[in-house]
Amino acid sequence: MTDCIFCKIVNKEIPAHVIYEDQHILAFLDIYPRALGHTMIIPKVHAVTIVDLPEEEIEPIFKAVRKIDDHITTTLKADGLTIGINQGKVSGQEVSHLHIHLMPRFNGDGGGAIQSVVNKPSSEDVAQVAVRLRLNN
Repeated sequence: MTDCIFCKIVNKEIPAHVIYEDQHILAFLDIYPRALGHTMIIPKVHAVTIVDLPEEEIEPIFKAVRKIDDHITTTLKADGLTIGINQGKVSGQEVSHLHIHLMPRFNGDGGGAIQSVVNKPSSEDVAQVAVRLRLNN
């Protein structure tokens, strides 16, 4: 996609602080880091959301998440790591290209759990929601 900033980074049209690259993914430091080592992992193929990502690209991106998670945590001696995907503008997705944030966490960093991002519990019973959402194999 010609207007996508992340595609331009993949194509080396825009510089980035790349920390890992293979044939499927590119991992680079966020230019507006929320934590030391805040990394973005993107597929090299343009996909806006994880649902748009071709099936054969799903495994490579999550293998890279695992590999980079271990490397960042070990190298920076982080106490934990938050992994997140913002999907859609309402969730905070600023670039319309799938990207996974890896944010090293340190004791006392003031951050919260990923489930604290939204606080609007449903009035619908959890069992009823489960029935509505249950997938058939």
